[in-house]
Amino acid sequence: MTRRTPVSDTSSSDDVHNSADTPAAGTRLVRCPQCGGSAVFAPSNPYRPFCSARCRNIDFGDWADESFRLPAETDPSDSTDAGTHLQ
Repeated sequence: MTRRTPVSDTSSSDDVHNSADTPAAGTRLVRCPQCGGSAVFAPSNPYRPFCSARCRNIDFGDWADESFRLPAETDPSDSTDAGTHLQ
């Protein structure tokens, strides 16, 4: 699991995508994993840890397209090549 680094609470409301939900003093802000902007990390943000529905949907689309897959290491003994396992 990746740890998110808190962003300074002194950032301007222009940095927060949800400007209508301007964070109150002491509210924890984190970096949006999609765009890198500030995001309120509180139950009042339904998109957390993302800053907006747009960033959440872009991330979901990347998962659906399998953009986040890891390369598989193949075991030579699992090969399905018929010519190498004939006895």
